[in-house]
Amino acid sequence: MNVQTLDLYPHNYVDKIGFVELRQLLAAHCASSLGRERMLSLEASADYERISLELEETREMMQLLTSEHQLPSLQIVDCREALHRIRPQGTYVEELELQDLLRMLETLHALHRFFTEEQSTGERADESLVYLYPRLTALLEDRPTFPKVEQHLRSLLTEEGRLRDNASRELLQIRRTLAETERSLSGMLQRILTGARREGWVEQDVQPALRDGRLVIPVSPMHKRKIRGIVHDESATGKTVYIEPVELVEANNRIRELESEERREVIRILTEVANRLRPNLRHLLESYELLATYDFVYAKAHWALELGAQCPRLSPEPRLEWYGARHPLLQRSLSASGRSIVPLDITLQAPDARILLISGPNAGGKSVCLKTVGLLQYLLQCGLPIPVQDHSEAGIFERLYIDIGDEQSIDDDLSTYSSHLRNMKHFVRHADRASLLLIDEFGGGTEPTIGGAIAQALLHRFNDQGAFGVITTHYQNLKTYAEDHPGLINGAMLYDRHEMRPLFRLSIGRPGSSFAIEIARKIGLPEDVIAEVSEQVGSEYIDMDKYLQDIIRDKRYWETKRQSIRQDERALQEARQRFDEGTEHLKSERKKILEEARREAARIIQEAGGRIERTIREIREAEAAKDQTRLIRQQLTEYKEGLSAEEEALQLAAAKKTQREVERLLARRERRAKGKTQPKEQPRLAALVTDTEREAVASHSVLGEISVGSTVRIEGQKALGQVLSLSDREAVVALGALKTTVPLSRLQLATKGEAGRLKHQQHQQPIQPQASSIIDQIHQKRLHFRHELDVRGFRAGEALDAVGYYVDEALQLGVGQVRILHGTGTGALREAIRSYLGGVRGVANFHDEDVRFGGAGITVVHME
Repeated sequence: MNVQTLDLYPHNYVDKIGFVELRQLLAAHCASSLGRERMLSLEASADYERISLELEETREMMQLLTSEHQLPSLQIVDCREALHRIRPQGTYVEELELQDLLRMLETLHALHRFFTEEQSTGERADESLVYLYPRLTALLEDRPTFPKVEQHLRSLLTEEGRLRDNASRELLQIRRTLAETERSLSGMLQRILTGARREGWVEQDVQPALRDGRLVIPVSPMHKRKIRGIVHDESATGKTVYIEPVELVEANNRIRELESEERREVIRILTEVANRLRPNLRHLLESYELLATYDFVYAKAHWALELGAQCPRLSPEPRLEWYGARHPLLQRSLSASGRSIVPLDITLQAPDARILLISGPNAGGKSVCLKTVGLLQYLLQCGLPIPVQDHSEAGIFERLYIDIGDEQSIDDDLSTYSSHLRNMKHFVRHADRASLLLIDEFGGGTEPTIGGAIAQALLHRFNDQGAFGVITTHYQNLKTYAEDHPGLINGAMLYDRHEMRPLFRLSIGRPGSSFAIEIARKIGLPEDVIAEVSEQVGSEYIDMDKYLQDIIRDKRYWETKRQSIRQDERALQEARQRFDEGTEHLKSERKKILEEARREAARIIQEAGGRIERTIREIREAEAAKDQTRLIRQQLTEYKEGLSAEEEALQLAAAKKTQREVERLLARRERRAKGKTQPKEQPRLAALVTDTEREAVASHSVLGEISVGSTVRIEGQKALGQVLSLSDREAVVALGALKTTVPLSRLQLATKGEAGRLKHQQHQQPIQPQASSIIDQIHQKRLHFRHELDVRGFRAGEALDAVGYYVDEALQLGVGQVRILHGTGTGALREAIRSYLGGVRGVANFHDEDVRFGGAGITVVHME
């Protein structure tokens, strides 16, 4: 890949912005020395395609790390030196190095299986797999996995990294002979040692020792001639002599010979293994580079998640639009001391706002702002996420130049100001439309009038060249110049004049004050000195500084007001969206309920019809009167008509709920709007409830008092019934031969004529209730069912009981999806709930909620 290099000035640019320290922190997130080596050599580029690819790889790794998937371990040992060593014929790899090589091959195979098999989502029409992490999967493209080599090494090596006894027939025979010889030697040594103890030549607790690979007996010098053998060593104090008994000499020699034979056989086997590895050396070395890349990307993603960094939208053109930008090293330092960082909002965009001129008090954060821009832009062009909000945008610069700090050089005989001028000379010669200039204390270090004039002339050249930049200064002429020339824009680091403390917030659009008089007074400079300064400078200059402060204060006030209005408008839009979604949800639920009601009504009619037909048959068999038969058929017809009117009743109930939701929303909006201009959205929201709906709800309100024995009509039905019992919200009503439970809000008192007619019919033929309706009960349960259960703070047993009842009810009501809030914590409650859900029939699957809506703290359950 042809990588476009990034031009940096001066040569120690990365030291000045703090990248060297940050790179060490990034390397600490790597799992292997391979990744650390890659991270410590990290440098920025100006290649848009490369940066985009690396950011996309890191974004996918961040998604993977926050998902429920587990990435295979990348903790491997670097064996590239051993592989280079076996290039010549006859060389070999040691056993432990082979063990490390096997771990690498297993990791490579696991990664390949993870990305290409486990993380695929099926097949497209063209029969190609769709991968969940396409960029990370593409790294494995055309990369071999060596399954035969992996299998061969696994058959040769034990878990401890030693060749197995059956690695070859000869090795097996040698090790068996060696074991037998060692057992024989041990027996002989124990017999000799027992006899020596019995004779008192050695102490009772003395044990055999090993000297030069040979078994010996520790003996006191006075008894050394009583044991025939070879003296191999003597202790430092001279109180112990190590003797190899003559009976063991030959056995020890045999053991040494067998060990040499074993080593020769091991080397022969390892040489054969090296011969099998040698044709694949290039691919094996490339595999280590591949695993280094995965570890490198893993470290970047892990660091980004820890810091809260994002991958902003990237443009190939130079630009900078950051919201909530934070200096990562400063954030780390402040967090360690329990403080929070003040984020930075900054925009540099051609053609009107390319160079930002920041002014303000000393120690107000100007230099930190400049370093933040320099560091984050360099990190971005290294392919790293940066700590900004996710709707930020960024571009690519080909040159990054910085002038900050004391650059005086004794060797070059340069003063501080001379070094600044040398930097400015380089900037003027090379700056163009793809350059980002970072200059601290522009024009300082020399006589103010001349320094300000030189700085203004340089600023004019930078602007003409189309360069981008962030420049800090105290010079008033530069602030005025920036106000009058397009391409330049003023900014100020805010300062609380009342509490006399910096706010560390950047405000773009107006220049800032240095607050020199106020800071001098706070420090305790004598008032007569301050008065003399004010007299020399002149009241007009000081007043102008005060006016500037007032302008900044007013701007902050109106900016806060505008932000508040935007939040109110956003809240109103969200409320309207929720209302629209709620209305659509109600319509959908109503259709489902009506469909279920029709099916239930058909079932009840069929059941009731069968029972009535049996009653009629019994009446006929008893030769009853025909008017009684007609009465029974009439009651059946009225019952059917009542069920057919169920749809109208449900529509009216939905209209009532809609009206209540709108009225609640309008009331809340009115409370917020007190003392403010009346929002324009309110009439539109009020219009969502039509006059027809209001009239329909009003016409179906319950009139009069209902008591036990009252004759009533169910709202939307023609059939009359009698109240059998009452509760606070419901009544049990007898509809001819049927009995049902109905909400009081759906009952209407019948007229006297209708009540008399019902009483006459009951007197003609009293009929026992035959069936009860459950339509209203199902309907009410569906309307009041919550699609979310919160068990945070519950014990495991309590939570499982609650989840069990909740899931059973959801299955009974036919709910498709629910959410269970259990929090993250230690994860024990989450695991217990998921273990239970895995054994519930009717639960299709479950998974973590999207990270934007709760992530692993919420389990989403799908029903079959």
